[in-house]
Amino acid sequence: MRTVWTFTYAISFLFYASRKLKQVKKTTTFEQQETIHQVPKFFGKQVVKRSGSEVIVTGEENIPDGSFLIVSNHQGNFDIFTLLGYFKKPFGFIAKIELSRIPVAKPWMDYMGCLFLDRNNRRQSVETFKQGIKMLQQGYNLAIFPEGTRTKSSEMGEFKSGSFSLAKKSNVPVLPVMINGTYKSMEANKNRIKPGTFYLTICEPIMPETYENMSLQELSDETQRRIQLELDRKEGLTYEEEQLA
Repeated sequence: MRTVWTFTYAISFLFYASRKLKQVKKTTTFEQQETIHQVPKFFGKQVVKRSGSEVIVTGEENIPDGSFLIVSNHQGNFDIFTLLGYFKKPFGFIAKIELSRIPVAKPWMDYMGCLFLDRNNRRQSVETFKQGIKMLQQGYNLAIFPEGTRTKSSEMGEFKSGSFSLAKKSNVPVLPVMINGTYKSMEANKNRIKPGTFYLTICEPIMPETYENMSLQELSDETQRRIQLELDRKEGLTYEEEQLA
């Protein structure tokens, strides 16, 4: 029943959002940005709450000034709602091309500054990365899952080093973000939703002056190392211990 209720809410909200989008198109640029990111944030939080789950956020003091590239591990579908609802600064996703085929979601993702990546089309991927570099240089924040797909577990897959060209070519900080526990609420439960505790930990950023002499692979490895350290720490703590930490 929780699964049906959560999906029903998500679909209903998308129809509401389509009406809200018409209002956004009539606002000024500043008002537009405020409205655009309030709606997805509210949506992300509500989906998490209606699943019966909660999110514990730590490390917000590590968010740098200016634009940055969020690099996160990817355990499950709830990663997206967790980032949308609980990461406090606006950002757009580098998303898989399949999401662009969702009629109501795509306009909002376009307004958020999301870009769609087809990993099977090299030319399209190159063009998407060029757009992403330009957006980062203009002050937008972007988020990417460099594993390329959900691991459906607490284990991380190998990061694709090419993702880090977005940061190196735009000269912005890389912000490693650790997400843990999301897969337990859906993927590990035969895609039936159950309540859980999700951890969103913002690691110390890797600044341009730190990575300027690193190769893409070295930068990828360092980012993954920082996320893994937090993942190992969270896996070793019980919920009660986390509250006291």
